[in-house]
Amino acid sequence: MNRPPLTGRAGMRLLLAALALLLPPAVLGESASSAPSRAKSLRTLLAAPAVPSRGPPAGGVPPRTHGLDRSPAAGFSELHVKRWQLKARSSRLVSLEPGCGRLSNRLASFSDGTRACLRYGINPDQVLGETLSFYLSRLLGIRNVPALALSRVNTNAEQWLGVRRDVQDSQWADKPIVSLSEWISNLSEVVTPPSLRTEGRTLYPSLEDLDGVTDREMVQWSDLILFDYVTANFDRLASNLLNLQWDPRVMERSTNNLHRTAKGALVFIDNEAGLVHGYRVLPMWDRYHESLLKTICIFRKETARKIAELHKSQNVAQQLLDLYRVNEPLASQMGFLSEEHAQMLQNRTDRLYEHILQCKAKYSK
Repeated sequence: MNRPPLTGRAGMRLLLAALALLLPPAVLGESASSAPSRAKSLRTLLAAPAVPSRGPPAGGVPPRTHGLDRSPAAGFSELHVKRWQLKARSSRLVSLEPGCGRLSNRLASFSDGTRACLRYGINPDQVLGETLSFYLSRLLGIRNVPALALSRVNTNAEQWLGVRRDVQDSQWADKPIVSLSEWISNLSEVVTPPSLRTEGRTLYPSLEDLDGVTDREMVQWSDLILFDYVTANFDRLASNLLNLQWDPRVMERSTNNLHRTAKGALVFIDNEAGLVHGYRVLPMWDRYHESLLKTICIFRKETARKIAELHKSQNVAQQLLDLYRVNEPLASQMGFLSEEHAQMLQNRTDRLYEHILQCKAKYSK
């Protein structure tokens, strides 16, 4: 996850994010929607809802009831997360090196050889978004986001003594709160499956042709789309959709902020665009999130169950806050969602529940 300075497509994404803060959403939205359609891809979903290219086989029995796949969540277990957080909060840092995306971030090494991506937000909302996105993933039972812990930079504290010079050279603000997310080694890049980028395609329970993608992998893609939708994270698949107007083959290359472990688990990294910043610029990006959502009618059973529970309770923000406070000692200092953004979180959770019900009605017997 150590990446070079932002150039090319990554630089374009950063520029687009900056423009989203400076230009009215309608200006950028008009540009995105007016581009001519040339290649057969997800770009066609921007103009009309996706429909399946063919219906379920006549008389066939769907292999997954109502599109619910019972595969266990891939990724990082609760025990793994707890152990890593304890280590990240108590181990001494021995070096801070350039890496992990933005120039202000660092690849941190602990005394036992463990490494972490240290994220210093140009705006505190970026660290908050990264942190709350992690805890929301745990609340949803989606385990593909690496373990994360907050830390306040203090070169007089034992944990930070060994990197005092590195901190001084970083030109950070005085004693900022930073996020430490687990560094995962031996990751490979990931390309969006053809079944998720074919014109007019919706994946539904009885669809047999998944282009060689296993059920286990497909429900991870489903979890990713649901996760990015509810957090409004534009810096992954949504940015690829926007970039289609300049780069017709963008969906055929590796997906930004997404990797795969040797065991086949997808890893959702760099989630700082989620929730806070993502909600702020949502008018520009929501059409892309909606387009992606309409490509899936296959869900992991536990994800669908949790979304139904959060819809019924109508208190997803409160549950997220409770989980955050219990597990993060710096939660009160870091802050939380505004009332407006808390309501947006509930609204987007409700939209996911509605979509799952629509899929159930459309494809179940």
